[in-house]
Amino acid sequence: MSNKNEAYLCLSAMLRAREPRLLNDDRAQRMLEAPSFEEAAKLLTDCGYEDMSQMSAKEIEAALTKHRDEIFKELEELSPQREVVDAFRLKYDYHNAKALIKAEAMGVDAGRLLSASGRVAPGELKQAYSEGRFAELPEELGAAMEEAKAVLARTGNPQLADMILDKAYFSELKKAARSAESSFLEGYAEILVDSANLKSAVRILRMGKGEEFLRSVLMSGGSVDEGRIASAGDAEGVAALFASGALEKAAALAAEAVSGAGMTAFERACDNAVGEYLSDARLVSYGSEPLIAYMAAVEGEITAARMILTGRLSGIAPGVIRERLRDLNA
Repeated sequence: MSNKNEAYLCLSAMLRAREPRLLNDDRAQRMLEAPSFEEAAKLLTDCGYEDMSQMSAKEIEAALTKHRDEIFKELEELSPQREVVDAFRLKYDYHNAKALIKAEAMGVDAGRLLSASGRVAPGELKQAYSEGRFAELPEELGAAMEEAKAVLARTGNPQLADMILDKAYFSELKKAARSAESSFLEGYAEILVDSANLKSAVRILRMGKGEEFLRSVLMSGGSVDEGRIASAGDAEGVAALFASGALEKAAALAAEAVSGAGMTAFERACDNAVGEYLSDARLVSYGSEPLIAYMAAVEGEITAARMILTGRLSGIAPGVIRERLRDLNA
């Protein structure tokens, strides 16, 4: 037993004790079958959320975001390795960076779109962006934001700026995993890259754009080299590259999605593949794996809760909402 894993003993035990309260498929189904939005929202209190039965969609979003922020802050204080928590936090830094870029392009204020779940406080990030003080930010994030801002100023195209930030995010995610010396976290980063690349390939093939454009949006660091994906030629070629790996089920749906079938089943299969990878953490009694799986489960839970609650509030049929939910294996 390594000293590093020993340091996770208490935290792993605490998270194992919390896992039964996470939103799972059965609870999600009961929320979908509840006679009203109010009753569906009350069921979520069993998972530790505040009562959202009288909230608007905007208030629900704020409550869910606050819930995630509080959990991330707590786990950052308890984790023996900050790098593990940072691997999840940095996603929200890049979300905030994208929001700032889009807001500038549209001439609006990004304040209400910024998340407090990142490593950098939203106000600090916003000020650094507006004043060009990128050197005060985490190195890769600051460099990417500076480049993205310059590209936006030169081209007026926020999509190009987003691509720069996406590449920096996945690069930094891989570095965080290596820094944590966690093979499980490295595998998680790898399957996230694979999932993102497969989704990008399908969307771009659906749009009829060529190899050069596809190559420009693909990320490095996955199990399938991005160059091979770009040169695969068609949907069948792309699907074949992923057919023997963790994204096998998604790959089987890729050609249908490119041919005009809906994207819902395909994207759900991509998300489920990530969930199946994380389920292997259940075989590990203690270490970074339970923390990684728990943080990912919280993110998945919040995504599902948002879809169910806002869907029910808007009067969307429960069956339609169910089709969009990934499997909740907690």
